[in-house]
This record gives sequence, C-alpha cells and structure tokens, in this order.
Amino acid sequence: ARAYSSMLATLAVVAIIMTGILTSLLVSYLLSRTLLQGVSSFFVLELPPFRKPQLGQILIRSLLDRTLFVLWRAVVIAAPAGALTWILANSFVADTSVFALIAGWLDPLGQLMGMDGIILIAFLLGLPANEIVLPILIMGYLSAGSMLELDSLNALQTLLLDHGWTWITALCVMLFSLLHFPCGTTLYTIFKETRSARWTIMAALIPLALGILVTLIVNQGAKTIFF
Repeated sequence: ARAYSSMLATLAVVAIIMTGILTSLLVSYLLSRTLLQGVSSFFVLELPPFRKPQLGQILIRSLLDRTLFVLWRAVVIAAPAGALTWILANSFVADTSVFALIAGWLDPLGQLMGMDGIILIAFLLGLPANEIVLPILIMGYLSAGSMLELDSLNALQTLLLDHGWTWITALCVMLFSLLHFPCGTTLYTIFKETRSARWTIMAALIPLALGILVTLIVNQGAKTIFF
C-alpha cells in the first residue's frame, strides 16, 4: 500500500508538471494568434558571468542577492499581507470574523471549483507570497486569529479530512495552485520590465481565469464520472 501511494504521488506530481508545460504552450499559442498577433517575440536566457570563483565575491553576492532580497520581500510584501490577514481574522461583525464572512461569500464559487471559500480566500490573501497560503488555510479551518503551522503531516491530513477534503479537492487545489495568478513579487517585476499596468493586470487575470476554468471542468467532470 505504501509503495502504491508513493507511486501515485509521483505520478500526480509529474502530471501537474506536464499540465503546466502544456498550458504554457497553449496560452502562448493563443496569445500569439490574438492579443500579440504580428508582434515579434524572443526568448531571453540569463546566464551567470563565467569567471574564476572567488570566495569573497560568492559570500557578498549570496548576501545581497539572496538574504537581503528575502528579508526585503518579507518587510515590503509579506508583512503587510500578514497584517491584513490578522485584521480580517480579528475584526468581527455580529460575532463572525470578517475573514469568515468573506470565506462564506466565496464558498459557492469554491464548491463549484472543487474547493471551498476558505481555500479561495487563502489564495487571495497569499497574493503577496505563496508561502503563506497554507498557514492562512490552517488559520481559517481552526478559526484562529493568526497564521498557524501544524506539527506534523498527520495533523494536517486530519484537519483537511475533517473539513471535507477528498481526492477531488486535493487535485483541484494542486491545479489552481499551478495555474492561478503569480505572486506579488512577480507581478511587480512584470510591471518594472514592461512599464505597463495593462500587461501586469493581464498577467494576473489570464492565469486566474484559466485556473477557475480548469478546476470547474475537472470538478464537474470528476463528480459526473465517479459520483
């Protein structure tokens, strides 16, 4: 049973990767035939400078390019997102948190997509940094006032099953995670590179629409075939 589960997990990951590749090719083809018709395109590949490694330069560039970048991202992007999440979870209307109210409002759409309202609001609040989607999801399921992490995978499995997760839910979450809008850092980079609010918005809306469409089809198709 364990070997079967491991093989199934491997196949699921490979399938998700292949879905991402095929989706990228399909969207590129459609854009080149519609919005970008007649516009020349090119592929840019950034290569690191080829030189003899120097320990001092390696340490300095690692500090500047990695450590400081992550810290700056945490301060500028993740911290405001955490503050907004805390405010929504700790602001109440008639004994119900604003977080729960928004999740309830999103729940009908979430159910159509094979998920629920808490999953959708976790993705929305995770726009600044995808790493906070799961802590927000756990916070919503536990009705807590701050983002949380569980001690083990077994505890996470129990929590998800207690809130109605099935294999269809897991599949739709993986697909939406693959296809939904880029994180805030990526969108900011797109804006800096293009200097176009239009293309920055398009870069968010096209994947979002695709993620909604794919999960709707998968959820409804799976329920029609298997239930």
